[in-house]
Amino acid sequence: MERTGPPARLTGLLAAFSAALLTAGGLAAAPSAAAADSDLARNGGFEAGLDGWSCTAGSGAAVSTPVRTGTSALKATPSGGDNARCSQSVTVEPDSTYTLSAWVQGSYVYLGADGTGTTDVSTWTQSAADWKQLTTTFRTGPATTSVTVYTHGWYGTPAYYADDLTLIGPGGDPAELPATPTGLKAGTATASSVDLSWTGSSGATGYNVYRGGAKVLSVTGTSATVTGLAASTAYSFQVAATNSAGESAKSAAVSATTTAGGGGGGGGSLPAHALVGYLHSSFANGSGYTRMADVPDSWDVIDLAFGEPTSVTSGDIRFSLCPVSECPNVESAAEFKAAIKAKQAAGKKVLISIGGQNGQVQLSTTAARDTFVSSVSKIIDEYGLDGLDIDFEGHSLSLNTGDTDFRNPTTPVIVNLISAVKTLKAKYGDKFVLTMAPETFFVQLGHQYYGSGPWGGQDPRAGAYLPVIHALRDDLTLLHVQDYNSGSIMGLDNQYHSMGGADFHIAMTDMLLAGFPVAGDQTKVFPGLRPDQVSIGLPASTQAGNGYTSPAEVTKALNCLTKKTDCGSYATHGTWPGLRGLMTWSINWDCFNNGEFSKNFDAYFGS
Repeated sequence: MERTGPPARLTGLLAAFSAALLTAGGLAAAPSAAAADSDLARNGGFEAGLDGWSCTAGSGAAVSTPVRTGTSALKATPSGGDNARCSQSVTVEPDSTYTLSAWVQGSYVYLGADGTGTTDVSTWTQSAADWKQLTTTFRTGPATTSVTVYTHGWYGTPAYYADDLTLIGPGGDPAELPATPTGLKAGTATASSVDLSWTGSSGATGYNVYRGGAKVLSVTGTSATVTGLAASTAYSFQVAATNSAGESAKSAAVSATTTAGGGGGGGGSLPAHALVGYLHSSFANGSGYTRMADVPDSWDVIDLAFGEPTSVTSGDIRFSLCPVSECPNVESAAEFKAAIKAKQAAGKKVLISIGGQNGQVQLSTTAARDTFVSSVSKIIDEYGLDGLDIDFEGHSLSLNTGDTDFRNPTTPVIVNLISAVKTLKAKYGDKFVLTMAPETFFVQLGHQYYGSGPWGGQDPRAGAYLPVIHALRDDLTLLHVQDYNSGSIMGLDNQYHSMGGADFHIAMTDMLLAGFPVAGDQTKVFPGLRPDQVSIGLPASTQAGNGYTSPAEVTKALNCLTKKTDCGSYATHGTWPGLRGLMTWSINWDCFNNGEFSKNFDAYFGS
């Protein structure tokens, strides 16, 4: 998935451009500027930081070293899913010739112009150990009044630097600030979001949305949804228009109040810090079979593993106890149901978990969706359960090509799952407990890659849980991502983190609580969840899964996230004493391991 070099169509540009180089001093030959020509680039030396510039995925910064002239230069850092493009819109005149130039350092550094009205241009250098000048020229079209100039690097390569960028040519009419937006209105409010709309402003190319005076969104249209809000809380919003000249004054404020949260779907009846575990109820493995009545009191949420479909696409979910031939000590169905009631009487929640490693579920049709609802309901009713855990793995969820916005999914398996769960929640009401246990590949990897990507060729499963989590966030009791059986994942610090130590759990959980841009797109930010909706998923023992974390490292992770101590090298984006707790695979493996996992949880939270 990672891109390591420039596209083939650009490889000829350097050779063609080299023919125009002067051998003296190694400088490119630039056309002589006419008397009326001037430098139209704003803050091309980056002496005013990034004023006038916009860099994708927060990749750019003004630095004091290295610089070519002055005191500042641009440093922009690509990632696996972002090429660190920094750009600005410049006002120009039609039918005119311009020369674009910049000094750069680094590998695979590009300079170019879009929107010329004729042929867009770019040039690049494969390697510049010291400052090197890039230059290109273009002519504007008969109706062109603005162009976008830019620099960028290449995916997954180190940071590049740029300084002294100029655009020489006839000056167009100077851009004026756009008018202040009017007609700001608050629309639908949920427990965590508010819809806003307003009247467009003449001359605007974008809009900034403010909450309580702080900018929270930048959009190009005249509507936005502000997310990540607290339930039953009043907020004040404003909006300002933007273009190449800057930002207008803020609009008149509008107030909106979010709805009651309802505890996130049964979350209010859980203890402040909860221990979640999976119980192998329908199969046996090396950990042995644990009867429901023998589950230790430490466990607050017990997920029955697993309900599985009759076929991948049927939506028909079935659950039965482990056969006696496989589990000689299995209880009878009547004893199992009685033990569930006893657990519930003691304040525990018992859920049916759908999926698992072998239970692929693809709700590709509305018929499968409806069958899913009816068959899951039958299981919940038969065993008197408190709700549902979604543990879709493997190829259950993937995104169709072109489905690129997690806020508005179009893929049937995604849309139908969301619809099915909402139907179940509506049927059982506010006490319905909804949890999810995705793998990191389906959630945090979405920070870098989402679906098949803008160029195709990526794994379409990347980040595929994000639209489900987002659409159901007001109904979600707990998200406990599996921080195990995972490859290395890039955190919000743009560093890769690997399983087995506190650092991995800190970085992965911080992403869920702080939120993150999906596929590096700052206009598509997955909002953070409430801390009471998040638990950390870990294996209970070395036999339970790859990524076992010792009790001492688990304690470090909890200290960092809830107290901001023991954080090591990773700097979290907040402190969350309300973090709900821990999840593990599994209760059986913890019993096999003499209760090491649950005992550590009890000792930490004083249970």
